[in-house]
Amino acid sequence: MEINVQELDVMRKDGASYMLLDIREPEEVAICAIDGSVHIPMNTLPDNLARVPKDRPVVVMCHVGGRSWQVTQWLRAQGYQNVVNLMGGISAWAAEIDPQMPTY
Repeated sequence: MEINVQELDVMRKDGASYMLLDIREPEEVAICAIDGSVHIPMNTLPDNLARVPKDRPVVVMCHVGGRSWQVTQWLRAQGYQNVVNLMGGISAWAAEIDPQMPTY
């Protein structure tokens, strides 16, 4: 139910069909974001559930992985079986994949 940033990087480079769901707050996304991610803040997700596809993998991301783990569990309880958490979140992405990315 989790993938690491290296696995996400491979998915991106391979052109895999997936949704990168960024559940951070708007002020966090203003600092840094991964291109192509879909921003739906965690507290608005219940009202935006229709925006989350069931027909392709969904990778849930937050700052360090705690909130996204909770959302991954919640989405699975809602019937989304192809959902995984990004371990380490955007913090790990910046440290291991994109060191030029601003951090907070």
